[in-house]
Amino acid sequence: MKNHYELLVIGAGPAGLAAAAEAARLGTDVALVDEQKAPGGQIYRNVGAAGDRVKDYLGKDYLRGKRLVDELLQSGATYINNAPVWYLDDRLETGILVDGASHFISADRLLLASGAQERPMPLPGWQLPGVMTAGAGQILLKSAAMVPTGRLVLAGGGPLLLLIAWQYLQAGVKIEAIIDTTPVASLLQILPRLARALPAFDYLLKGLSFMLAIKKAGIPMYKAIDNLRVEGRESIESIHFSTVRGKSRAEISIETDTLLLHQGVIPNIRLPLAAGCKVDWDAQQQSWKVAKDIWGQSSVSRVLVAGDCAGIVGARASELQGRLCALESAHQLQKIDMEQRDRVAKGIKSSLQRQLSIRPFLDALYAPSKAYQLPHDETLVCRCEEVYAGQIRKAVRMGCVGPNQVKAFTRCGMGPCQGCLCGSTVSALVADETGASMEQVGYFRVRPPLKPITLGELADT
Repeated sequence: MKNHYELLVIGAGPAGLAAAAEAARLGTDVALVDEQKAPGGQIYRNVGAAGDRVKDYLGKDYLRGKRLVDELLQSGATYINNAPVWYLDDRLETGILVDGASHFISADRLLLASGAQERPMPLPGWQLPGVMTAGAGQILLKSAAMVPTGRLVLAGGGPLLLLIAWQYLQAGVKIEAIIDTTPVASLLQILPRLARALPAFDYLLKGLSFMLAIKKAGIPMYKAIDNLRVEGRESIESIHFSTVRGKSRAEISIETDTLLLHQGVIPNIRLPLAAGCKVDWDAQQQSWKVAKDIWGQSSVSRVLVAGDCAGIVGARASELQGRLCALESAHQLQKIDMEQRDRVAKGIKSSLQRQLSIRPFLDALYAPSKAYQLPHDETLVCRCEEVYAGQIRKAVRMGCVGPNQVKAFTRCGMGPCQGCLCGSTVSALVADETGASMEQVGYFRVRPPLKPITLGELADT
């Protein structure tokens, strides 16, 4: 492994795979670094080892990742796997962990494709054993063909919740109920966006097929619910929520052994922040996103971003963004001229526009519920340091005007996940309590180590 490359790509999801392979094809000396053991990211996790049978329960779109993995492995790009990034600074010095030792890599250009993470969904009892995220359930299904046993309930909103319900049905898993926490959206908001989404009609048909399969299976689906909570002693025993039936309000209780929560995904902005990239608040997606142009160029001259880490776009759009970043980096490194870049990019841009046409519709349809962005005082927010929403609100009333001050007062965000599971919730609570905008409040300051690292690993640099 060398210590310098012309282009360093971080993240082996669809954006990173496509970017690294395309850049290598254009003559760039490129390395792709990823913390997983095999390429594919979350959406194509373990796809290189997957047989044709998995399409029966994961869907044919999953196997699309095989082509990207093969393209990477045949491209000549250097692939460094099982190498989490623990350090990154504005000089683009990147520290990675490989085989128990720390290595530093520099690059002329850095392409960040770190993907997305699930939006935190804090609710009473979500820390009990038996409560997981839908993404965690999907990881087990893709990496080890493991499925929940016993009674299973899915709760939340977003396309992934429908997808994993469909995948579990294909795998023979019985689902007790689906609890839809998505706020009832106004038809006036959704219908204009539906017309603009028609170029991506295949996505609409796919979502409709998932819903029809769920209905055919007879799975109870509860909508327009609130006050969702988990109860149990040593582990989850039941979930409770309120719903409206006709003109009356009903309290529903469902016994379950496993609850999978999901409230959409948000960009993983930790690496872009560490590199000094500017981020903006996206009011529609209710999340931060990296400021960039069509080529993926960020506010930092030598840093490009692609895929969901720069704003949620989905797997196919992420792949196309990765290819545009590869063309731009090759142009900046003088591997190709502007005419060649623009000629090759023309078809990619057209396909990208079609893929992105569905996003305004999905963002409006699956807007996250405020109830889980602004949890009640007795709800645990920081699971690492056991900090509750009430403690965060109290710290704000004592004078904390931003998440970093809240961290100093409460230790919220100081645990092993370093704010990944609580960062967006803390910012939302501070903004709500102070009346400030999310832009004014900001996000946790990102500092190394970005991943846990031992003193031995640090010393063996």
